[in-house]
Parts: sequence; C-alpha cells; structure tokens
Amino acid sequence: MKDKIKNTSSLEELQELYTATFGKNGTMTAKLKNMANLSNEERAVVNTENAELRQLFKDKQTELENAALNAKLATEFVDVSLDCEPENRGTIHPLTQSFKEVVSIFESLGYTFMDGPEIEDDWHNFTALNTPDYHPARDMQDTFFLENGNVMRTQTSAVQIRAMEKIGAPIKMFTVGQCYRKELDATHSAMFGQIEGLCVDKVEKKINLSDMLATMRTFASKFFEKDNVELRIRPSYFPFTEPSIEIDMKFGDKWMELLCGGMVHPNVLKNCNIDPNEYQGFAFGFGWARLAMVKYGLDDIRAFTDGDIRWLKNSGF
Repeated sequence: MKDKIKNTSSLEELQELYTATFGKNGTMTAKLKNMANLSNEERAVVNTENAELRQLFKDKQTELENAALNAKLATEFVDVSLDCEPENRGTIHPLTQSFKEVVSIFESLGYTFMDGPEIEDDWHNFTALNTPDYHPARDMQDTFFLENGNVMRTQTSAVQIRAMEKIGAPIKMFTVGQCYRKELDATHSAMFGQIEGLCVDKVEKKINLSDMLATMRTFASKFFEKDNVELRIRPSYFPFTEPSIEIDMKFGDKWMELLCGGMVHPNVLKNCNIDPNEYQGFAFGFGWARLAMVKYGLDDIRAFTDGDIRWLKNSGF
C-alpha cells in the first residue's frame, strides 16, 4: 500500500486509493473495527500502520497539489499593467440620501430627532391633533383603517403628540418617517415620507411665525444649496395650527409649495397636558420625497419606488 501511495500520479487517483483504505468499507477501516479482538501487541501494530498511512496520504496530497500549482504557474500569467475591470458598485438610494441630508440640517439647527410607530391609534393620529370624530378635516385624508380601529398613520404629526406627552415643554424636535394615504399619481404616493418639526417654549420667549419662516429659509438654503431663497406665504387651514400658513419657494420663474405649518393650536397643547397660557410655539411639515423630486429634477414621484435599476444607475445621485 505504501508503494501505491508513493507511485500515485494524480489527486483523483490518490482520492480513490484513500477511499479504498479509509472509506466505509476500506481495508484500514476494517482493521480498526476489529481492534477489540486483537492483542495489545497487534493493536500497536495496527495503530502504527494507521498513522503511517495517513501521514503518507497527507504528504502525497501536498506533493501533488504543489506540482499542479507549479504547472499552472508555468503556463498562466497575469499582466499587472492592464487596467482593472470596472466594479459594479451599488449607490445610495436618492430617498436615503435626502433623508440623511434632512436629518443633518435639522440637527445642526438644534432640533432633536424623535421617532414613532407607523401604525397609530385614533388619539395620536387625529383626536389629539384637534381632529375629533365629527371634524370635517378627517375627510381631507383618505385613511387606511385597520380592523382593530387603528390606522396606518396619515401624518408624522402623531410623533409630535407622543413627544409632547413624553417630554412636555419646552421642546424642539423633528421627525422623518413614512405615512400612508390612498393616493397614487405622478405627485402622490400611497406610502410617502414626511418631515415634521415642532418648537414650543415659554410664552415670554415670543416664538412666532417669523421664527418658523427663518427656520424654513435656513433649511431650504442648505438643502437646495442656494444662497438666495425666495419664499412667499399663503394663508391656509389645518386643525392643529392657528394661524395656519403654507410656504412656497421660487424655482426659476415657478413657485412650488414647500411646506405647511403654523402656531400650535392651544387645544393640541392642552391635549398633551401643556398649558397654552404658559407655552406657545410652531409646528411644520412637508413631503420629503417631493423635496428630492425638485432638488434632482424629477417629474414623477413613482420613480423612487418602482425598482427600476436602470433609472437608479443613471439618475445622477
């Protein structure tokens, strides 16, 4: 057997020989199974033979592998002067990129990021935001209702309620998250990202709409990388702010709605156990995907989520 191992000329042949020796029905396997019937001297002989054969197989395998490698190196080579093949690297999704930018900007302005559940109860999504059952503002949102009475949150304003319930006032926070409404067209998605912000402090601090406007001007300047940001204000209505406004931003010769907000309604503060006679502040919200659309010159919000790899590779992000 030792001569057969030494004279083996290929790894395949060596493997066949190893199986015939140490396999389930191999010759050495049979001897090892019969050890109980042998004397101590005979066992010593079998153990010695077993160790020697295993070492021979190991040495021969190393010899054949080295020979195969040397033969390969003698016939193959790598031209290190050639240019390497381009790597097929992934890229950060545009919505993820804009999310990181939004978080970075608001944290630089002193806002604290907070999060909340996407499945909400009626209190946090509607009632605490001054929108009771009979309120007509509920009809403005086409809501996904769940069987247990909860909803897929229609607005991240619910996080503001949870934040004020937990922390109280003063508070300066923002959140970025997904919301859900039964809408789907070129500028609306059934699942969409929203950015919400809240700043509440003592009445004597005199926080007002001018402060909110300054915050939005700073944010827009940083996000869109523009020194001169032209904004305009339009009166509006939201049940959770009073007065309520919408802010537009000028791009070229066109105006685009940037965000909505206003002074936090006293009823909202009361619902969070905050005295509106002692505290006041502003709240704002806007669509994060729509901001990305404008920044990167897209005309259809559905391009963000349709999974077209060709578009993502050539979108310029």
